[in-house]
Amino acid sequence: MKTTKSMSKVMCLATVAVALLLLCTGTRADDKSAATYKQKCTACHGADGKADTPTGKAMNVRSFASPEVAKMSDQELSDVIEKGKGKMPKYGASMKPEEIKAMVAYVRALGK
Repeated sequence: MKTTKSMSKVMCLATVAVALLLLCTGTRADDKSAATYKQKCTACHGADGKADTPTGKAMNVRSFASPEVAKMSDQELSDVIEKGKGKMPKYGASMKPEEIKAMVAYVRALGK
């Protein structure tokens, strides 16, 4: 009986530990994406992703909440980040594939 209770407690603690680890890992990825976005993207896309900046307006940059951007697949957004589009520079050489994937998730969150 004591062994079963002890095992249950250990399993519960292990589950909590794994959940906390996953939450912290996601937060670090979000923090890195936010820092990269701030450094490379805000001049055109704005801090909120609405492209309501002088440069964004001059270049007709779309808001991440716009229907045109919202209907793009994650792969399409990844391709734009990696290869660039129009006047947007390409970031495939300076960002790893997993960083691009995290940036797509960050951009999607800004569009909501």
